[in-house]
Amino acid sequence: MLERGCIQVYTGNGKGKTTASLGLALRAVGRGLRVCVFQFIKGGGPYGEHLIAEKLAPFLTVIQTGRPGWVNTNDISEDRRLAQDALQQATSLLSSGEYDLFILDEINGAVGFGLIDVEQVLELIKRKPGNVELVLTGRNAHEQIIEAADLVTEMREIKHYYKSGVPARTGIEM
Repeated sequence: MLERGCIQVYTGNGKGKTTASLGLALRAVGRGLRVCVFQFIKGGGPYGEHLIAEKLAPFLTVIQTGRPGWVNTNDISEDRRLAQDALQQATSLLSSGEYDLFILDEINGAVGFGLIDVEQVLELIKRKPGNVELVLTGRNAHEQIIEAADLVTEMREIKHYYKSGVPARTGIEM
């Protein structure tokens, strides 16, 4: 159990936000902490983190929410409904006492798409138990979320192989 839990934000347009949070999760599991990676708008998969969670249970739990594919930007109503349900589940799990590290993967993206309101995220942050580390990932973190955080890291894209035609690779991006 942690004596003091902080709030971390990993944001920016560069690759590595989820990867950094998973690295933190692995470090925490190595020290016997209990970790939940709660993924918003990531209904596809399975991704590599889902497969390793099976091997590291009960210390690592990965919960996947959202539809397969990407957000329907023409009509977000179904994506918003799923994200709102997921937010209720995440809020309940965060305050359950079951986890020392709680990662809200792609929650910033869910806010950016209008699936979750920034006020809802700020309310969730206020409900964080004092001994739980909370990590929020995703591009374009809202200024109020950045202000509420204790640590903010921005991943900045300088060069990316996607632009030269390299697709997402199993074990590296998924």
